[in-house]
Amino acid sequence: MDTKLTLTIEQSIIERAKEYAKDQGRSLSDLVENYFKLLISDDYPVRKEIPDVVQELRGSFQAPKDFDYKKALVEEIIKKHL
Repeated sequence: MDTKLTLTIEQSIIERAKEYAKDQGRSLSDLVENYFKLLISDDYPVRKEIPDVVQELRGSFQAPKDFDYKKALVEEIIKKHL
């Protein structure tokens, strides 16, 4: 039985997801449902514990409060591929 689900998602993400779904010939609901199925499946890779060496690095870097991670990531990806 299908049930309606209300989600709160950033508008730009919704627009891009709808475009993607349309390009794939699928509905947005179908994409979300299948993603959820993947997440709860027994085949989905279980996250391993973080190694102690990596754990020790936690908190060793403090980014400025106005640091925009997404913007920095996009800029670095663009640099890498130009």
